[in-house]
Amino acid sequence: MIRTFAAVSLVALALAGCARTTPLKPKAGDELPPAAYGEKQQPTAAELLERPVQAAPERNVELRTRSEERVEDPFDLPPEG
Repeated sequence: MIRTFAAVSLVALALAGCARTTPLKPKAGDELPPAAYGEKQQPTAAELLERPVQAAPERNVELRTRSEERVEDPFDLPPEG
């Protein structure tokens, strides 16, 4: 019983690891979305998969590695009450 389960698991892992890597294409009968208004050509599947910068911005701020004195903030006022 355990050997059968191990063999089936091994075969399933082997099949999962040998996936084909071919260029993406729309299914038969379907087509890619139309070009955006004002664009002259329709984007390809690879271009549609690229993430825009707004979706994954690059970090442009250095992380602080040690504590530092804060500079005086003129807008850091106590609450009125």
